[in-house]
Amino acid sequence: QVQLVESGGGLVQAGGSLRLSCTASTRTSSVYAMGWFRQAPGKERDFVAAMTWSGGSVFYAASVKGRFTISRDITNNTVYLQMNSLKPEDTAVYYCAARLDSRTAYSIAALYLYRSWGQGTQVTVSS
Repeated sequence: QVQLVESGGGLVQAGGSLRLSCTASTRTSSVYAMGWFRQAPGKERDFVAAMTWSGGSVFYAASVKGRFTISRDITNNTVYLQMNSLKPEDTAVYYCAARLDSRTAYSIAALYLYRSWGQGTQVTVSS
């Protein structure tokens, strides 16, 4: 298990920006990929963005592509989600997650392969 702590959520107006951070408090040498997911009230948890810890592969949900950017700082064991041009429909609790399963046949967007989760951070976008 990887312990994850998120920060950076908040309230922002439509068109604004936020940056989420997720720091792993344990060793990340066994981490294959890190992902961001979100869950709006009454809805299922959905994939937002993910990247392999090596940085070789990055993938975005269609709804955020071109607006959100995932990145990582290996030195500080931190992954970021830069969110620009935010829309009210981006309002959700955002979770970061770590995947240890390195089978490349399975997409890094596959939620069920992520076994370590952060506590979540609320992002609210007002219109």
